[in-house]
Amino acid sequence: MTEIVAVRGYRQRQPFAAGEYATSGGSASGFDSTIVVLDTAGGITGWGEMAPLGSFYAPSFAAGARAGLAELAPSLIGQDAAQPLGVAVHMDAALRGHPYVKSAIDMACWDAAARIRGVPLCTALGGGQGESVELYRSIPPVAPDRAAALARRHLAEGYRRLQVKVGGEPALDAERLAAVRDVAGPDIVLFADANAGWSTSSALRFVRLAADVDHVLEQPCDTLAECRLVREHCTSPMVLDESIDSMAALLAAWRDGIAGGVTIKIARVGGVTRAAQIRDVAVELGMMVTVEDTGGAGIDTAAMAHLSVSTPERYRMHTVDFNAWVTVDNAEGMPAPRNGRLAPSDGPGLGVRVLDGALGDPFLQVP
Repeated sequence: MTEIVAVRGYRQRQPFAAGEYATSGGSASGFDSTIVVLDTAGGITGWGEMAPLGSFYAPSFAAGARAGLAELAPSLIGQDAAQPLGVAVHMDAALRGHPYVKSAIDMACWDAAARIRGVPLCTALGGGQGESVELYRSIPPVAPDRAAALARRHLAEGYRRLQVKVGGEPALDAERLAAVRDVAGPDIVLFADANAGWSTSSALRFVRLAADVDHVLEQPCDTLAECRLVREHCTSPMVLDESIDSMAALLAAWRDGIAGGVTIKIARVGGVTRAAQIRDVAVELGMMVTVEDTGGAGIDTAAMAHLSVSTPERYRMHTVDFNAWVTVDNAEGMPAPRNGRLAPSDGPGLGVRVLDGALGDPFLQVP
């Protein structure tokens, strides 16, 4: 009674509450989300979500996710939703590559599998490690005084970890980072996130200019080789994000001693199955771990919270509450953040109630 009998797909546009969200590679005004529903023969339904950050950030785009879902959906009928790994293997055989296409399907499968067992997703993933996870808020690449004002606001809201976007002109980036540190004081964890935007020469210039500002440097350049070169001249801790798109990339980063931590984005690696595998190996290697995603609202935030809380606290960095970034939502039941921390719902599966009435008509229904 756990086989998949129907697949539906919905599209939801999710404008950002703060307007544009900018990185070193471009900006977007919201998420274009793809939501997947898997119905099982026993009446259990699983939900999943993925949303790329525009088409500039990663090798993914919203229309591609919808087209890929249409390609895969017929082959999912009859697959066992209680066996997410088996479904992941099936999808890899049915569609080579395109991990972001598979992410929402995989998430929906895990939601259904945990609901079938009657346990929260974090329990299905190995068990909760503490009750909540630290949250960060991003500060866009704006003028230093504006960045400082945004930092004050986020700190007043209870966030204790700030991510300052860099990756542009190194001197201005270093000035922005210093302005935020002056406002934050010494006890706030500060990340300088370049989103792979610098050349090695620009990254090395930033490293020199920001040497006296306490921070963690995140993904300075595009490739592992470039980041390794920067690592050799950087005294600040370094974490990798955009480079970590597979288990092989994680192992290469660890082998070469490039970073002490990684950010694993669910859609980038193909879903909850692969994210959890990469997370567990990173922890075994002694690396710090963030689990988040490229975008989404309540459904996706719930998955990030469960994956984060099932990560051992000693190796856990933080995550992000995407449902607070957007002006529309697709689920309710997520606990509100408290003191800059996010807890997952303790209900079965993702633990949220999907607001299916807000999704409109499906763009795909099989059969």
